[in-house]
Amino acid sequence: MFEKFQKHLETNFPQIKDQNILLALSGGLDSCVLLELIFKFGLRPALAHCNFQLRGIASDQDVKWVKTLAQEKGLECHVQNFDTQAYALNKKVSIQMAARDLRYQWFETLSKQNDYNFIFVAHHADDVLETFMINVMRGTGLKGLLGIPERRGKILRPLLPFSREEIKQYAFQKKIQYREDESNTKKEYLRNALRHEVIPQWKKKDSNFDEQFRETLKYLGQAQAVLDYVLEDFKNKNFISFQQGFKISIHVLKGISSLNYYLHALFAPYGFVNLADLKQLIHSQSGKQLFSDTHRLIKDRGCFLLTPIKESPSKSYSIDSELSAIETPLRLSFTQEKTFKKVDSKSLMLDKAKLKFPLTLRKWKQSDYFYPSGLKGRKKLSKYFKDEKFSLLEKEDQWLLCSGDDIVWVIGKRADQRFLADAYTKDKWLIRYHD
Repeated sequence: MFEKFQKHLETNFPQIKDQNILLALSGGLDSCVLLELIFKFGLRPALAHCNFQLRGIASDQDVKWVKTLAQEKGLECHVQNFDTQAYALNKKVSIQMAARDLRYQWFETLSKQNDYNFIFVAHHADDVLETFMINVMRGTGLKGLLGIPERRGKILRPLLPFSREEIKQYAFQKKIQYREDESNTKKEYLRNALRHEVIPQWKKKDSNFDEQFRETLKYLGQAQAVLDYVLEDFKNKNFISFQQGFKISIHVLKGISSLNYYLHALFAPYGFVNLADLKQLIHSQSGKQLFSDTHRLIKDRGCFLLTPIKESPSKSYSIDSELSAIETPLRLSFTQEKTFKKVDSKSLMLDKAKLKFPLTLRKWKQSDYFYPSGLKGRKKLSKYFKDEKFSLLEKEDQWLLCSGDDIVWVIGKRADQRFLADAYTKDKWLIRYHD
């Protein structure tokens, strides 16, 4: 087995030489065999052991055993205790999912703190098969049938080409010691039931089962690669970049025959996994939104606007009468002028005597109104935004220059005529917006 393992590492993971390695070591069969294999290969990994505190005294004994093993081999050993049950209850997830989340979060933390280049975990071919079957039963899409990736970021799984039987035989031949986890025999867990009852029957009926399954995964991977190319091509053509994110035509989406698949494939990476909500948003009125943990999706007339969630700055900024320029939250310059100058949408000439200093830069409020230049009377700012077809994002990003409670300038867009200078103004003040 070692020769096959060595060739596998040299062919598929040549980058691991002379790197800092962290090995996830439960103390069970798979991780202990992996430790012996990579140790024989010439790597000296640090060890990381998770105590999920789910098996009472046995969990504590696992910790002692792993620490002793690390000491015998002269390896650094990290141990972390988790309140797995509390985490599962708080996050409303299964114990298995809680343990997974806690494990990988901690591995990432360790990696950053100690500059580990790679993290080895001991998943093998039978783990892939079990995951495949579980996902089939849960009604997964194609990606869920691809099994466990050999590499994801820093995570490497060098035992994936090997079956559980091969690993067990190697441990027996080399007299490798390991800890037995009693929970692995409990058939009330779906994975264990598949492992002990279903899969052995399949393998018994077909001696080539493992090889045929690997071939199936290969074909599924090729099919997924084709779909990924089609989706990427669609995104390149229809996810139109703008300052805050992407704009996607709803008309284009409606023209897709396999809409359900596309909606999930396109928006699930951004955290939008509820298909019914996505389909409803298509037919919602403009301004309706969906939120994920990281992004929001806004219906804006005939488009979706997809943007990262960012804190809306409620902070206001003061501008003193003596300032010549500011850089935050946007670039403005201020100059005293003796003669009247022609201005454009990016500049403004004001009567300084009509202003109350310090001026304020802020975002809009529902109650805001102003007296737009070139029009008679006042207008609610919300109505101005609507008439000018501002999207929700554009409204949120729009800065206002204010004198007291009065709007002086919707910056870069429209001035309030009450504060404008003319040729006869004595104290002319020119403001330029540098976007």
